[in-house]
Amino acid sequence: MPKRTAIIDIGSNSARLVIFEKTSRYGFNLICEQKSKVRIGEGAYAKEGHLQPTGIKRAFLALKSFLATIDKYDVDKTLCVATSALRDAPNAQEFVRWIHKELGLQIEVIDGNHEARYGGLAAVNLLPIKEGISIDIGGGSADMSLILDGHIVDTYSLNLGTVRLKELFFDKTPNPLLANEKAKAFIYAEISKLPEHFRHPVAIGIGGTARTLSKAIMKESGYALDKLHAFSYELNEHKAYLDSIAVSSAKNLKHFALQKNRYDTIREGTLIFNEILTHIGCERVISSSVGVREGVFLDQFLKDENKKFPETINPSIISILDRFKPLIHIEKHRKIKHKLASDLYAVLQPEIQDNMCFEGELHHALLLSNIGKTLTVYKAHQHAFYIAIQELNYGFTHKQIVLISSLLRMHGVELIHKPLFEQYKALLPEKETMLWLSFIYTLTVFLHEASNSATIEFSYSNKTLRIVSDKPLSLAKESIKSLEKPIALAIVVADKSTIPKNEKLGI
Repeated sequence: MPKRTAIIDIGSNSARLVIFEKTSRYGFNLICEQKSKVRIGEGAYAKEGHLQPTGIKRAFLALKSFLATIDKYDVDKTLCVATSALRDAPNAQEFVRWIHKELGLQIEVIDGNHEARYGGLAAVNLLPIKEGISIDIGGGSADMSLILDGHIVDTYSLNLGTVRLKELFFDKTPNPLLANEKAKAFIYAEISKLPEHFRHPVAIGIGGTARTLSKAIMKESGYALDKLHAFSYELNEHKAYLDSIAVSSAKNLKHFALQKNRYDTIREGTLIFNEILTHIGCERVISSSVGVREGVFLDQFLKDENKKFPETINPSIISILDRFKPLIHIEKHRKIKHKLASDLYAVLQPEIQDNMCFEGELHHALLLSNIGKTLTVYKAHQHAFYIAIQELNYGFTHKQIVLISSLLRMHGVELIHKPLFEQYKALLPEKETMLWLSFIYTLTVFLHEASNSATIEFSYSNKTLRIVSDKPLSLAKESIKSLEKPIALAIVVADKSTIPKNEKLGI
């Protein structure tokens, strides 16, 4: 696999460039992203699909700029795909040949099922989901993949897109209510073609329409975390809001907390999205900031892995460790820390009583515990928090991201950083649970840093935690003395090792 791969995605509405850098076998990160609203499909749906000169010119200029960026980043491989507008256009191949001749860029026009599969591939690898239906509404089509048990089992492409509906109905009919009714009839006819097994309570929203709606819902509800990917909402709680957008006048869109650059097609997109969600029996929507571009990349990146990350691999964790290179990141140390934390978590269960349900998050936090020191040892735990909250993008729920990041930040004398806890309270476990998790995390770090791979055992009874080691834990003892405790309990550190006598000092 090349070190740097560029993906260009030419949609009906926008053209986008992303550049990914491979950092290790399972690690990668996005190093560049550019977008141009080329509207290559503008005017095409009213002209039997033929690409029009204005859209062609904009696309050419955007692609030329993308190639300049690709050259600047020393990219090793470039892949360019085009979707609905080009596959519908009778003059698509003429455009493809012209671009290749003028710019040297090879464009692959993919069909709707390939587009749906790429979106599903990105979702199943980079979202914390095992099942659902991905819905990618573009300018010309709505592409869907059915995901069951972590695998894409079917795909389908509907001729429903924002630009398509806008040009076929809303631009032609002065009466918005009449245009809405005509568009709905068209949508119903298309959706009726969807196979019966495309039913699932979980929908994965991919593409500009779904992202815009999710961002608006986050803003309206005062959501705590500024991260779109993996944001989810219950449909019944926001159905009236979505319905209102679909029938709104252009002038009233400003009341919906929507991005202004989406005003021109958001009503058409919301109308399509609402009808599909109803048809498949959706109850919950999960937002995805990844789609076709990431799918094209992963199709290459995971070609030797059956297009799927192994169950034990999280690409965000790998990418962080690859890039921030903590000084202590050796398999032996990882296992020791994880065992210490798990043993401590287990022995304290009589007090915590949560069936160790946060063990995975605790292990991830410990894996990242040294990343802040890459920047500086001073306030390293604060740096670690900021790195994690920004970079833990794939494969985690928002609750997991906030918990892992918070544990990194709370390492110190106090178990909870109160301003941070208040800010993310809605996404964090109860305060009592947070105190225990922070206590276990911090105590594990203290013991590991001071023990030099000692064998440590824990026991707990009568509000007393006993820590027995086969090697001295003097430094850990000093840190433990000042550590806040979740409840009133005693900590006894016992050292099974013997201190050698020094005759000259009379010991």
